[in-house]
Amino acid sequence: MAMQNIGAGNSDDAFYRYKMPRMLTKIEGRGNGIKTNVVNMVDIAKALARPPSYTTKYFGCELGAQSKFDEKTGVALVNGAHDTAKLAGLLENFIKKFVQCYGCGNPETDVIITKTQMIQLKCAACGFVSDVDMRDKLTTFIIKNPPEQKKGGKDKKAMRRAEKERLKEGEAADEELKKLKLKKKDASKASSSKKKTVLPVEDRHSPSGSQADDNDADEEEEDDDDDVQWATDTSLEAAQKRIQEQLSAVTADMVMLTTAEAEKEKPKPAAKKVVAANGSATTAVNGPEAKSPTVTENGKSANGVGAHEQLVEKIQGNLKGCNAGQLKSFLASLNGGSSPQVVMNALIDALFGGVDKGFSKEVTKKKNYLAAATHDNEGSQILLLRAIGAFCEKSGPEVVKEVALVLKTLYDEDVLEEEYIVQWFNEGIGASKNSQIWKNVKPFIVWLQSAESESE
Repeated sequence: MAMQNIGAGNSDDAFYRYKMPRMLTKIEGRGNGIKTNVVNMVDIAKALARPPSYTTKYFGCELGAQSKFDEKTGVALVNGAHDTAKLAGLLENFIKKFVQCYGCGNPETDVIITKTQMIQLKCAACGFVSDVDMRDKLTTFIIKNPPEQKKGGKDKKAMRRAEKERLKEGEAADEELKKLKLKKKDASKASSSKKKTVLPVEDRHSPSGSQADDNDADEEEEDDDDDVQWATDTSLEAAQKRIQEQLSAVTADMVMLTTAEAEKEKPKPAAKKVVAANGSATTAVNGPEAKSPTVTENGKSANGVGAHEQLVEKIQGNLKGCNAGQLKSFLASLNGGSSPQVVMNALIDALFGGVDKGFSKEVTKKKNYLAAATHDNEGSQILLLRAIGAFCEKSGPEVVKEVALVLKTLYDEDVLEEEYIVQWFNEGIGASKNSQIWKNVKPFIVWLQSAESESE
């Protein structure tokens, strides 16, 4: 099949990569029933990335004749006898109006119908959005028969998640390789330190030669280190030094043994009886064996008020030098003594306590901690959202202003999913309709539910 460049202005460019088949027509019938059949209309429309019904209808509008495209058979008919050159000229006008970008002239565009029923062409090459002249007769047909939207938004998001997971696995493999290299270096250093570096007395007291001879000897020792025969210094000074080191080590062991026996002989701390507000007595133990208080959702425990603050301080102490994996195991250990919601609230306070302006920036910096807290546990996303809401309620208005931006950041980073965000919003809006938090979050929820896959 003969091919030609798309667009009359590009007909002389031998290296132009956008091409389409040359038009083939056939006159069918005679008399009043004569018709022109565009034989390869499907192939032409496919090259232009437009439905073949658009080009067929455009011929009918421009010629003032009835036109029809059969979707099942792929036959395009225009009433009347029309020569190929005339239809090819009309096709060039269609390309200029409805295919080529008005900015760069590239035919790689997509038809977009706006909410105000306007037709635009979005160029995939330069990003320019062209406004189509709505006075053309074909625009009414396009609005009534919009092109099929490209599907694949979810596939793109899944591919993006798979790419992130692949990068994380690569980083983990790199870290493991670094650890193995460090272990090998430490092992080689330990083995080399065990070797005695003292040479025999005869070698140490041998007369020194010229500086060139010393340099040659050093180079030979570096080239072949295994040929050196190591020996223990048997001089009186060396023997006395070894005896002193051994004596110091034995003395240290004796001191440690004495300290351990003294610790065992110490009496155990007495238990104190604490009377709670309801009149019930509880036993509290003072000393290193006392466990951290069990925190309830109201922030109180058997040891008194302020247990939430203690839990926040404990998490802050473990955040220093702690990676995402260590934080995940640490939070799992805390869930045994406190409810998961209490632990999540304490984590948010530990990460963002004292933040006023720039709440969203802090969330972006510490997103890895939040991802670790919600990884492999879909129910923890609701806990995280409730903790963010509780944090915003007790924080200043600057934090409340940025709550929607925080949700958008966590959604883009795949920390939160759409269904859990909507579920959390419905719970909150049902409990308190006048809260400023839900007013700020509502535009994001509307966008989340109505956004098209391409706009993501």
